[in-house]
Amino acid sequence: MSTGLIITLIVAAVVVLAIAAFLARRGGGPHSVKRRFGPEYERTVAQHNGDTKAAERELSERLRRHGELRAKPLSPREREEYAAQWATVQERFVDAPVEAVVSADRLLSRLAEARGFPGDGYDEQVSALSVHHPRRVQGYREVHAVAVLAREGQADTERLREALVHARALYEDLMEQSAHDSHGGGRPHERDYEHSREHDRDREHDRAHADGSGSRGHGRLSERLHLPGAVRRHDTSGGRA
Repeated sequence: MSTGLIITLIVAAVVVLAIAAFLARRGGGPHSVKRRFGPEYERTVAQHNGDTKAAERELSERLRRHGELRAKPLSPREREEYAAQWATVQERFVDAPVEAVVSADRLLSRLAEARGFPGDGYDEQVSALSVHHPRRVQGYREVHAVAVLAREGQADTERLREALVHARALYEDLMEQSAHDSHGGGRPHERDYEHSREHDRDREHDRAHADGSGSRGHGRLSERLHLPGAVRRHDTSGGRA
């Protein structure tokens, strides 16, 4: 083997290793896409009838479009207003579940836009949220879909309750104050995603007993949402599933 050929092979190997290292740092490759998106990956694969390549292309495109979004901090006044609005939504559910779910859908849209996500369309907003909150975004989809059905009288109260409970997880993620917020600076939403992963197992337990600024009283209100009596009183479907 000639010296020139040996040098060529060495250079080619170095280039391959450099590309692999770059992709690893950027989160490239199918395994990292699956790890990053978690349940959102499985959902997208199912949408593509099991075609993992097509699903990975779609998720990689979402990551390309929205991966560099930076979180906008909420001012103390905004945080208080959104917390009060969400508390009102949960209180309202007891007597007007349809109106409460419709309000929750709209509130999540406004809150997501306030945190820096696209505000010019539901689909694009959900696409961006799926990149940075892949384990919570399904709650937004559910509450949005159920709000549409509820307006047409096609959602019973149990389904409304479940949608509101699932939507609360994304609300809490969006309300969560980052270390940079108090200094008026943003940070990549990707760090919010990593933080969300760390707390997947114990967040609901802790928040049920918390009395923080972003979720004051939510434990008590969520217990009311779980009361079977309230569900039976306000069945809006006449017993339809």
